[in-house]
Amino acid sequence: MRNIALSFFVVLVLLTSCSKSENKDDKKELPPQPYQYIVAKSGPAENLTQYPARLEGVENVEIRPKIDGFVERIYVDEGSQVKKGQLLFLIRNPQYEQSVLAAQATVNSARAQVATAQMQVTKTKPLVDKKIISAYELQSAELALQSAKAALAETQAQLTNAKVNQGYTKLFSPVSGVVGTLPYKAGSYISASTAQPLTTVSNVSKIFAYFSINEKQQLEFFKHATGATIQEKIKNSPLVDLVLSDGSKYDEKGKIESISGLVDPNTGSFSMRATFPNSKGLLRSGYSATVQMPNSLEDVIIIPQAATYEMQGKVLVYLIGADNKVKSTEIKVESLPDGLTYAVTSGLKQGDKVVVEGIGLLKDDTQVVPKETTLQNVIDRK
Repeated sequence: MRNIALSFFVVLVLLTSCSKSENKDDKKELPPQPYQYIVAKSGPAENLTQYPARLEGVENVEIRPKIDGFVERIYVDEGSQVKKGQLLFLIRNPQYEQSVLAAQATVNSARAQVATAQMQVTKTKPLVDKKIISAYELQSAELALQSAKAALAETQAQLTNAKVNQGYTKLFSPVSGVVGTLPYKAGSYISASTAQPLTTVSNVSKIFAYFSINEKQQLEFFKHATGATIQEKIKNSPLVDLVLSDGSKYDEKGKIESISGLVDPNTGSFSMRATFPNSKGLLRSGYSATVQMPNSLEDVIIIPQAATYEMQGKVLVYLIGADNKVKSTEIKVESLPDGLTYAVTSGLKQGDKVVVEGIGLLKDDTQVVPKETTLQNVIDRK
């Protein structure tokens, strides 16, 4: 029994010794590891600001009837291209044709009366000259002729009016463009009070993109645009891009052409209009899109997005201090168009050493071996 107890004691001592040895090894700290960093440098940058926009053609003309009747013929189809003056619709209403015939008959009758009155004047004048009849008879004949001519003019005006009304049975396109929807088919009864137009013709040779900016954005726009007056600033504003609803970028650039003079009291925003050429007819009225406007940033620091991490809605980076220990710092950033970098608007200063690798392995006060690199080298690795 004594030997067994002695053996147990020896084993226990050995186990205890091994445990202490392992604890000592655990307490050994790893040596500082190398981490790459970039030196913060301040300078200008180009950013893009995006605005939801609605697209409209240069002209959107509603085609409405001026008379009542039935749609007899439709000469175009939805989405078809038409030219100015092209026949679109024929409205059937026999009363306008009858009105023209009746007015023409009245004109013919009035002309006959004028001719009769003229004959009376012609017959009466020689008799007056020979003093066979009194001058009163000639004056009476001349007045009758004037009255007949006035009646003729009145009937001619009625005929013109009847022909105008008859002309309204044919509807022509006032502009060149694209035909919209056709809510009324052949045989439909329409009138001047019909709620919906027969169609809409959109001139889409150019497209207007309407979007809104807030008061702060408007002030920034005028501050950075060159020119002495608002008109000069708008004229000198940079070209803008258009992103379509499928995410593709329109292949032609647009130009800012107008900005509203008053703020919308309901939204607190100003309306702006950019014009885009549409030679291929790709854009149509009613489309939704996004206008991308270049925005110049001054005195900002560019860092790679990979150098940042987020915590509780804040964006942070690790800075290397004079003792080569890292410290997390909150920054304010704006995403840049390349999708790889941020423009730091606050939180950094020139000369700061920003860690650009292994962010997820670091914590405050970790000592590192700094290895300087450049922003371009970091971007090229992506």
